[in-house]
Amino acid sequence: MDVKKYIASGILELYVAGELSEEQNLEVHQYALQYPEIKTEIEAIESAVLELTKSVSPGLSSKSFENVKKQLGHVIPLEPEASRPRAPFTSYIGWAASILFALGALWLYFENTALTSEIEVVTQEKQSLEEEIKRNRNAIVNSKELLNALRAQSVEVIALGGQTVAPDAYAKVYWNKGNQSLYVDAQGLPKPPTGYAYQLWSLTLNPLTPTSIGLLEKFAENEEQIFEFDNPNASEAFGITLEPEGGSESPTLEQLYTLGAVGP
Repeated sequence: MDVKKYIASGILELYVAGELSEEQNLEVHQYALQYPEIKTEIEAIESAVLELTKSVSPGLSSKSFENVKKQLGHVIPLEPEASRPRAPFTSYIGWAASILFALGALWLYFENTALTSEIEVVTQEKQSLEEEIKRNRNAIVNSKELLNALRAQSVEVIALGGQTVAPDAYAKVYWNKGNQSLYVDAQGLPKPPTGYAYQLWSLTLNPLTPTSIGLLEKFAENEEQIFEFDNPNASEAFGITLEPEGGSESPTLEQLYTLGAVGP
């Protein structure tokens, strides 16, 4: 099991949030007992949630208190004039009660505003987490489909060895003649320089006739370095050359990186 990928999947956040089924909760619990990294991550998430809960009710800052004073300024004079007659003691109690009520109302306003902001942040994080989980599920489905395609009994594997320009380069072609699908595993090719792209060629040997199958586009962005093509040609060999972006009508033999013949 890849513990790092399991932690990165976001399932532990859902576990702490109580969003998993009983079966999933049991699975996470068993993994936590088996892998200390998972247990530590769960504890870290729980700690973060507790800290977030505390931060939902912060005290008023000095700036907020100044705003409160401004709001109350029209209710009572903050600095009464010397000529103003003294009010009875019970009046001061009434004013004090009014001030406390106003302060409490404003404090609740600030608290509700902060809580609303926190809820929005949590909602956005939850949406991002759900999207990430969906992407991970799609990636798993795509990987399974790719493995099934490569492992089909009718698939022929052709190894392409490095040539003069790049002796250490290599690639593999997985060709299903039945449905004419073709996959290229180009992990053994170096990253192409800016302004250039790899081009895959189908070859017939007598006479030597190259036919372009396609470009290995967005090479650097393809983490798995696996490219899919259709190949209806009666190929006897395959080659990969380095060509200017957009491809070439015929292969540049001086930039032939890999070459391999189809078996008998």
